[in-house]
Amino acid sequence: MLRAAWTRRRLDFRFEAITSRDRLRHKDTYYIKVWDTSDPDTFGLGEAGLFRGLSYDDRPDYEATLAEVCRSVEIYASDPTILREWPSIAMGLESALLDLRGGGRRILFDTPWTHGHNALRINGLVWMGDFDTMLSRVASKVSEGFSCIKVKVGGIDFGRETELLRLLREVVPAVELRLDANGAFAPSEALTKLETLAQFGIHSIEQPLRQGQWTEMARICSESPIPIALDEELIGLTDTDTRRRMLEAIHPAYIILKPTLTGGFASSEEWIRLAEERGAGWWATSALESNVGLNAIAQWVSSLNPTLPQGLGTGQLYYNNIPSPLTLTGERLTYDPQKPWQIPELEWN
Repeated sequence: MLRAAWTRRRLDFRFEAITSRDRLRHKDTYYIKVWDTSDPDTFGLGEAGLFRGLSYDDRPDYEATLAEVCRSVEIYASDPTILREWPSIAMGLESALLDLRGGGRRILFDTPWTHGHNALRINGLVWMGDFDTMLSRVASKVSEGFSCIKVKVGGIDFGRETELLRLLREVVPAVELRLDANGAFAPSEALTKLETLAQFGIHSIEQPLRQGQWTEMARICSESPIPIALDEELIGLTDTDTRRRMLEAIHPAYIILKPTLTGGFASSEEWIRLAEERGAGWWATSALESNVGLNAIAQWVSSLNPTLPQGLGTGQLYYNNIPSPLTLTGERLTYDPQKPWQIPELEWN
């Protein structure tokens, strides 16, 4: 018989993480532990990485729902669609169950990557900050050997952002540049800004407009000189028909999968199928999870044999992350099966 428990853990950033929405110094995350009463020493561990202010399930009754899921875990485990309205909990439970089925070794997807035989190529993420701070971060990513760099825009003066990109292009003319606006552009100004940014040879830009503006986003996608990738636009679209209608209305070049925000792996694979049927590409991105969630997402991605750089480098953000076999060397994310997990003592509810 299955049993489950949950706990909350505060993660402390190494620096102030700035987006166009917020300034973050810490983040609370949740873990779900699942075991069978016949073998209580073996357990699966999953992360329900609630993202305050962004997750569709950021609601006052989140912890009460998490507790109910753990009390009735066999019901929720037998029918994952019950948790469609609670994507981060669905992700945590799905991960914990996959881990348990794999013997509680934190191996959710048994792939060559989990045996240490290859690497996942990731983009180097440059967080928002003042001009000098962002310039220093860009230089750091370049020196570390990243061939794909993602720069968050929309947080400082647009002229200073374009100056930053111009300097970056002078130093590394061949690096692949991705931008992420986090919905910071107004519909009336977006095309003008995109035309300015296009001179820097941009691979793609994520979510130039705030989500939910399908008609305006469709216009931007059809007229933009830069391919558009949808990110936040996917959040809260929980049924297949709505997902299909959104993709057919907007016609993005790419979609960005954050399994914590899109309801786990099975749900994200539906997004991939719907996107590919309509000619759109994809890559996966973590959503400020600890190494528990990052590990799960990276293993899932490795099972899909991706061709594009992924956005999976957030494991080094926290002072108090959980030590794991994940190893980031430049743009190469690897799993070292010789390195142990160091799961701390946690108080379970």
